[in-house]
Order: sequence, then C-alpha cells, then structure tokens
Amino acid sequence: MTEQRQQSQSVQTVYVVDDDASARDSLCWLLGTEKLRTRAFASAAEFLEQWSGDWSGCVTLDIRMPDMSGLQVQQELLRRGNRMPIIVLTGHADVPIAIRAMKLGAYDFLEKPYSDSELLDAVGNALARERELDLAELERREAMRALENLTEREREVMCLVVDGLTNKAVAVELGISEKTVEVHRSRVMQKTGAASFSALVQLCLALRQGD
Repeated sequence: MTEQRQQSQSVQTVYVVDDDASARDSLCWLLGTEKLRTRAFASAAEFLEQWSGDWSGCVTLDIRMPDMSGLQVQQELLRRGNRMPIIVLTGHADVPIAIRAMKLGAYDFLEKPYSDSELLDAVGNALARERELDLAELERREAMRALENLTEREREVMCLVVDGLTNKAVAVELGISEKTVEVHRSRVMQKTGAASFSALVQLCLALRQGD
C-alpha cells in the first residue's frame, strides 16, 4: 500500500449536516462510540462554504433544512464533482424526495426513526465504498503514468492484444510483421512494468474505467 493511500484512509471523516442541534449532537456521539471521526455543520450553507474537494469519508445529509434542502445540497455537490458517498436522512413524508436523491447518486437513505445499528451499518458501508472509489482512482492514475511513455504504435498493439487478438491477427490488422508485433508487445510489458499479461489487462481496464 502506498503512502498516499495510507494517508487517504487516515483522514476519513463523517460530515454531519443537520440544522437540528440535538439530532446533530446525538449522531456525532453515536459515531464517536465507534471511533469514527466526525465534523458537524448546522446548515447547508456552512457545509458548502467549507466543503473541499480533497475531503475523504462520507456525508450524512438531512433532507429538510431551512436554508437549502438536502436535495439541493446534493445537486450542488454533484456540480462540484464531490466523490464522497452521501447518506440522506429523511422523515416518512420525504421518502419520495429521498428516492429522487438516490437517482441523483446518493449512496443510501435512512427513514427516521432509524436504529443505531442501521445508521452505523450505512456509514460503515459508505466509508468502505469511498475507499473502493479512492483505490480505483489511484489505480487509474497509476495506469495513466505507466502507459504515458508508450509510442502510438505500442498503444495500438497493446489495445488489440488486450482485446483478445493473437499476434498474427494484430499483425494483419496493423499491416506489420508478426515479429514486429512481438517486439512492440515486449516493449509494452517493459515500459508499463506489467509482470504478466493479466497485469497488463488490469492496467488497461483501470484506464478505461476512468474515461
């Protein structure tokens, strides 16, 4: 595991956004019993003013707040490119709004009153999901760095090979000799540092998933 990855995990925080002070404090206390780091905001405006794209963790977002609705906050976060999973907290009457939030990409929603275990499970799953997304992004960037030194012809050979073509088929497709394909393929493996063909496939998949 890289140092960058370790640092990313160490700063995971649950960002609690709720205008109800008692609900906010209660939620932070509950999360604290599980040794989870929290940061609370009394309004949507306060949260959005301080939000930073390098925050790591997840957000618990009350659907009804006086300055902005949770749905409006989510839409603004979407516009800003937020990657943290969002858990929407809603009353029974607001379930249709919560479903709209899910369609916009919210990770989960909990209907009040929810149990402590439901909340902790949702937060735990959201944090795990954020770590997965973070790792996938790191792998994509590493793949880009590994592939950036390839020539155009080497990229062409790599893509065709990864798509399942034999060296002979690649040679026919590109109008070059099979021996030349073998040379390009060897150089691709050397430049990317891929220890095996399967490792090369993983590099390409990581890169394509980010497109």
